[in-house]
Amino acid sequence: MTGVGAPPVLDAADASSLDAALDALEDGLVVSVPTDTVYGLAARIDRPAGMASIFSAKGRPPGLALPVLVGRWRQARTVAASWPRSASMLAARFWPGALTVVVPVDPALGTHLGGDGKSVGLRLPRQKFVQALCRRAGPLATTSANVHGAPPCTTAEEVRGTFGAPDVALVIDGGTCDGEPSTVADCTVSPPSCLREGAIAWSWIEASLR
Repeated sequence: MTGVGAPPVLDAADASSLDAALDALEDGLVVSVPTDTVYGLAARIDRPAGMASIFSAKGRPPGLALPVLVGRWRQARTVAASWPRSASMLAARFWPGALTVVVPVDPALGTHLGGDGKSVGLRLPRQKFVQALCRRAGPLATTSANVHGAPPCTTAEEVRGTFGAPDVALVIDGGTCDGEPSTVADCTVSPPSCLREGAIAWSWIEASLR
């Protein structure tokens, strides 16, 4: 799982860290970023090699699709093959925040994200660094930073100790990240179904759709 040497760690509060992360993502590399929940591994969705590197570095089975983080609403529309009304209602109520909406995915992208290639989980995060990164780099394929089956990394040093370079090009240190997982709503069906109840109670989701 680990490469040769340890990736550099950059402070999220340093303005140059955003540029460094953008450069690495542009080159099709994997960057570890702080999120609302835990540390994640991220790659641009228009860099298939980067997405493949996430699967390889983590040992993630290809049958488990990578979720996608976006920096603004219109980015979500570029990833989705269609945008159900329920997804609009829930995103309007809970984004940015701890809600992942599952919608039909652009088939060309679904091939690289893994899973059945038919759907994608999208979330607009509240975490400022990764939100700014998505706004400039575009949507990012992400997954928690850990070897598959192991506990997720909650600090930059844990990421650095788990993944070597070049598997992970750099790590952005945003402090401790140990938030509750997002709630996942499957909006490919009507009414939406609960795939995972997390930080947002499913009863709130149901109330927002009435």
